Amino acid sequence: MSYDICLFDLDGTLTDPGPGLTKAYQIALSAFGIHEELDSLSRFIGPPLRDNFRKGYGFSEADTEKAVAAFRKYLNEKGVYENLLYPGIPELLQNLVGNGKKLAVATNKVTYLANLTVKHFKIEKYFEFISGDTDDGSLTKNGKLLIIRAALDALDPGGVKQAVMIGDREDDIIGAKANNTDSIGITWGYGSRGELEKAGATWIADSLEALCRLIC
Repeated sequence: MSYDICLFDLDGTLTDPGPGLTKAYQIALSAFGIHEELDSLSRFIGPPLRDNFRKGYGFSEADTEKAVAAFRKYLNEKGVYENLLYPGIPELLQNLVGNGKKLAVATNKVTYLANLTVKHFKIEKYFEFISGDTDDGSLTKNGKLLIIRAALDALDPGGVKQAVMIGDREDDIIGAKANNTDSIGITWGYGSRGELEKAGATWIADSLEALCRLIC
């Protein structure tokens, strides 16, 4: 399949955010007397932030907002810089842009933190648009549907080009399907092959080489 537009999830797809994100969750939860080992918190990487506190711990709206504020404070000050860029990502992005593809980031992460992350890794030049959540979480109330739609509208306002969403969690696949867009589930992130297959990924790639064969 030849795709004109490639939308990339950020956490778990372009970067490994594990150390910073799990520490941010641990600190946010500790304010409520909840202790979690860092390894156990990796399950929250990918889904919308507020959903993790509401569904995972039954937090009220007020407590959810307090937890989100503590989470983002740590992420903004330290967590973003504990992130790691997956090997080969800059080369892949450069290859795609060189082949005339349009690229965007479509992430559940709040937009200003997504921008901070791509700038930190010096990959912002490859992306024409960064589609992330608002501070109040309004764009992720229905999963990733609106995040992906905003990126598609920015890169293809007429809706005439072939696009694909690339990500490691079911939210990426479900959001793509809701926008009538193909998806590629990647298995080097935080979702399992089973999760991606169950969500209905159009394709699954186990390596950057396999991904490139689908989109380059």
